[in-house]
Amino acid sequence: MSETTGPAPEPATGPRTGPPMPGWKRNVALFLVGQTISLLGSMIVMFAVMWHLTIETRSGSVLMLSIVFGMLPQAFVSVFGGVWADRHHRKLLIMGSDTVIALATLGLALLMLSGVDSLWVIYAALAVRSVFAGIQTPAVSAMIPQITPPDQLMRVNGMFQSVQSGMMLVAPAAAAAVYANFDIVTVFFLDVATALVGVGMLALVAVPQLVRSDDGPVSYFGDLAAGVRYIRAHSPIRWLMILFALTMFLVGAPSYLTPLMVTRTFGDEVWKLTANELFWGCGMLLGGLVMAAVGPRIKRRVRLLVGSVLATGALVFGLGISTNMWVFFVIGLLIGVMFAAQSTPSMTIIQERVEPEMQGRVFGFVGIVMTVAMPLSMVVFGPLADRFSVESLLVVAGLLLFVVVGAILAVPAARRSLARIDVAPDDAQDAGDTDGHSPTGPGQAREDASEAVHPAVG
Repeated sequence: MSETTGPAPEPATGPRTGPPMPGWKRNVALFLVGQTISLLGSMIVMFAVMWHLTIETRSGSVLMLSIVFGMLPQAFVSVFGGVWADRHHRKLLIMGSDTVIALATLGLALLMLSGVDSLWVIYAALAVRSVFAGIQTPAVSAMIPQITPPDQLMRVNGMFQSVQSGMMLVAPAAAAAVYANFDIVTVFFLDVATALVGVGMLALVAVPQLVRSDDGPVSYFGDLAAGVRYIRAHSPIRWLMILFALTMFLVGAPSYLTPLMVTRTFGDEVWKLTANELFWGCGMLLGGLVMAAVGPRIKRRVRLLVGSVLATGALVFGLGISTNMWVFFVIGLLIGVMFAAQSTPSMTIIQERVEPEMQGRVFGFVGIVMTVAMPLSMVVFGPLADRFSVESLLVVAGLLLFVVVGAILAVPAARRSLARIDVAPDDAQDAGDTDGHSPTGPGQAREDASEAVHPAVG
């Protein structure tokens, strides 16, 4: 069955505006509060399960398997979840996923209460949670622009980034308090309660039904193939995702290896390892708050993104040459700020520039990047840390970030494509209105024509 009936459209890099959104502040507030409560329960489970398996088994292989079952299904399902997010009501997808996750957790709790505590039961529950997280995550990212005015996307994304970072600070302490005073089953029941609260609050959010612009019915795998072709044909989005993927890969190594460097260089006291995590978490929280406060006034989105990547490279290099523990911690905090300055504009650009009916699929591929790139970096850099000093690896990772950005910007097509999505949509519209021409010049039109997607056959 054919997915398209004519030539591919121009890349979706021009301004995109939407209808007025009365009551959007109420909807966004309900959404953020509900997601905060639900996310808190999920992260408490994550930490509590990790500690429970560590204490009960003292096995590195068990922890490795828990990570595999808890992460890989989400990476695989994200792309299919993106298709679902474009075919079905996103609010209902999020509510349904949260409900299934809560039921899987409730089932695990009841099994453990009845005396069934096999590791494979825990692995199965982690896998189910991961599968439906892969369905939920693209729908969440794609739903935000449905309830948020375009000129407020940077602010709301910054607030969402702050929520996620804040949970990284609160969840470990909450998990420790619950697990130490009760048991793992109590943690599971707490997660069920928080999930139901999140679902109930999301039910109160008014989300318009997505209207597809397709002329005829398409197949499920046709939608998936259309998403692949969309990213391949829309050069600005493609180059943005390449930059994001390579940056995540090289930022993953420092974030995972810093505890090892703290232990080897500054001492293995627990408070030092805790302080390292707190500084990184506070940095991401601070960065999200900064983006929420000043984001709407930042018009040059790609320049902010590229500048923060270059700053991260310099800071990672600084981690490698740092000899003072507190300087090391402060650099980690600044990297956290820079990470928020990268992720917030990246998500905002996609939400602003990609057609609403394609956002689920695009965010599905973004989910794969986020869930695979950072663990993959540890697969590469982790074994190297047993042969070389962590300091040398951090220096190399920092320098490679400069090389990556330089190599991408050295490609003329990449440079032109990223320049097209640098300006915020309202400014791009103003520029077009002022000179009477589309922001896309003739040179870019020729490039777009050369990248046109051929209609599907069969």
